[in-house]
Amino acid sequence: MIDFQTSPDRYRHWKLGFEGAIATLAMDVDEAGGLSRAYELKLNSYDLAVDIELYDAVQRLRFEHPEVSAVILTSAKERLFCAGANIKMLGLAEHGFKVNFCKFTNETRNAIEDASANSGQYYIAAINGPCAGGGYELALATDYIMMVDDGNTSVSLPELPLLGVLPGTGGLTRLVDKRRVRSDRADFFCTTEEGIRGRRAVEWGLVDAVVPRARLQEAAMSKAAELSQHSLRPIQANGFALRPLDRRIEKDRLVYGNVTVDFDRSRGVANILVQGPRSAPAESAGAIERIDDTFWPLALARELEDVILHLRFNEESIGTWVFRSEGDGQLVEQHDRLLFDRQDHWLVREIVLYLKRVFKRLEVSSRSLFALIEPGSCFTGTLLELALAADRAYMLNGTREGREEQPPHIRLTKMNFGPLPKCNGLTRLQNRFLGDPGHLETLSQRLAHDLDAEAAAGLGLVGFNPDEIDWDDEVRLALEARAAFSSDALTGLEASLRFAGPETLETKIFARLSAWQNWIFQRPNAVGENGALKLYGTGKRPIFDARRV
Repeated sequence: MIDFQTSPDRYRHWKLGFEGAIATLAMDVDEAGGLSRAYELKLNSYDLAVDIELYDAVQRLRFEHPEVSAVILTSAKERLFCAGANIKMLGLAEHGFKVNFCKFTNETRNAIEDASANSGQYYIAAINGPCAGGGYELALATDYIMMVDDGNTSVSLPELPLLGVLPGTGGLTRLVDKRRVRSDRADFFCTTEEGIRGRRAVEWGLVDAVVPRARLQEAAMSKAAELSQHSLRPIQANGFALRPLDRRIEKDRLVYGNVTVDFDRSRGVANILVQGPRSAPAESAGAIERIDDTFWPLALARELEDVILHLRFNEESIGTWVFRSEGDGQLVEQHDRLLFDRQDHWLVREIVLYLKRVFKRLEVSSRSLFALIEPGSCFTGTLLELALAADRAYMLNGTREGREEQPPHIRLTKMNFGPLPKCNGLTRLQNRFLGDPGHLETLSQRLAHDLDAEAAAGLGLVGFNPDEIDWDDEVRLALEARAAFSSDALTGLEASLRFAGPETLETKIFARLSAWQNWIFQRPNAVGENGALKLYGTGKRPIFDARRV
């Protein structure tokens, strides 16, 4: 089982240091510290174990170190930055793992960019040696790239000429969309094994500056101090530790403090029950300063994220995730009110941004998403986003005979109207009603109103509202039908339907990665017996089928 929980005292691949408002995150990969003993992580190459630690460090810098406004990303190894993803690991990995690995690494880079864009925690890449493939893709996620000018240090994306594949973490898109590198130069750069160095790398926009080796640390600190001047990070605030999750993993069950997952393996379903808050948030003076990792929205975000990652990597045959909720919608609304009204506070802003990233991670997962809204549910505001993210939402119209229960309701809050956008930059309501933007005004008039099944269906917030007589059969048939479809076709269908409207850097990266990884990564030219990825390092030349498809 792959576990995504770690902490700095357990890191084997990264060193984290602090100097006032500036942190240094140095890559120092333990060659023997990969997920498998079948390969060694030479030349600061990485596998999922390395990136799990990197993501953990990025998260902790945001929550545990509010005083940090700039992060220098560099290497602790002499005259070597990063050789990228470990090729032996990729050659041995099954296809599904490769795709999920690339997805996770890109989400980590997205988190770095999100910290810069929304948290005032800026990243500088200080490249002290050869920087290839995924190493350069990591640098591309930062705000500023500086590189040693020594005739030996270069940046490169050599995947096509060396491996017969493409950069797996959004490198091509970031190259031309983020850094605006001219397409003819990008074409040359991506078809050249040896990379580009020195002043030419600056002229082409591949890096922002080159400096003598002896001045790299000084220049990086100076740039970090400059960027820090633009940050709103609270220098005097106190962060808090993100402690290990309270989690129990059983054969057919995952149990957390606020989330429980039960597996129906016969139908390929994960039933995910989300527990609403058990009490109202404190409203006394200074209450926000006393928030820690038990605060319901933050605890929920951490647990949901762990569930998503666990299911992606450890439960590949579970193709449908069914979300239910349980609790008091009014308590959810009270938490939402705090989250929305106090986004000027650094910690509240970080929690909202974290929830946003978790919901994004949910929607780019290659799984069918269903929501079932039943008596006792609390799909209000932030939790309603789970139903709005679902491919289908079913809401029981009325109650079940013989039970003492109230009919289910859903409730909109201000959190549904802006703070939690999708990858395409739209809220889920904007995305849902792209053809009728005026409907959002109608919905805004229903804030803080309990909506029953007929009202919710009439407003277009749920798609199906069967009564007690039809509920069990409709839900059962829908789930059984889902399990009978081609998993490959469902992945394409869902990815095509979930993100309407404008393109963003994120939607381009995920769409393009999904397309090429699910094609090029399976073609004989890459992974066949004579494919480039399989033969890399053997001294044999790949044999390519020259036909274009």
